[in-house]
Amino acid sequence: MVNDIAVKAPESSSGSGELALNFANTVDWHASAHPEETLTSYDKLLDWAVSHGVTSTIGARRLKTQATKMPAESQDVLRKAVELREAIYHILSDRVHKLPARGSDLRVLNRAIADMMAHSRLVMKGTTGFAWGWSEGNEGLDSILWPVVRSAVDVLTSDDILGRVGQCADEKGCGWLFMDTSKNKSRRWCDMGDCGNRAKARRHYQKLATGKKG
Repeated sequence: MVNDIAVKAPESSSGSGELALNFANTVDWHASAHPEETLTSYDKLLDWAVSHGVTSTIGARRLKTQATKMPAESQDVLRKAVELREAIYHILSDRVHKLPARGSDLRVLNRAIADMMAHSRLVMKGTTGFAWGWSEGNEGLDSILWPVVRSAVDVLTSDDILGRVGQCADEKGCGWLFMDTSKNKSRRWCDMGDCGNRAKARRHYQKLATGKKG
């Protein structure tokens, strides 16, 4: 099982480019009064993990079989996943708005970091390199959370990466996080084709309503 877990995930359609940000975005309309949860079951959590390269289809199938035999434990992992997700989201969102992280969020993340580090090890990469890996024999239902935690640590401890984390400014409350790779860090929306177009159309209609051109 441990060999099926990846450390990083490929860039998703949300364009965040960081696994922790992709995980934080598993709620639609996160900054609105009515957020829409997508991690509604352990199976949904596994689906997310597969789609973001955290585990393989085979690894997910093994975890799903295990979860079927351990329904209480799988629900507890789902609860921990949502709690972790919210902590990461709030810490990064607060950082975007130049606010200090809340102690309750840091406590949640630090507990997850302690658990992740207990299962981490250094492994050989090729013949002369080294990389992070996972301890042998770990097949717990929560193992898919470890790469997320490691990614969150990478984001939060890198001034360059952290300085480029942005949050969608959509007025409806999208709230998704993204990596701003623009030269002057001017990106405002998670997706120009979605929230960005909606904002552009709104400005256009406002100009028409006030009789302005352009």
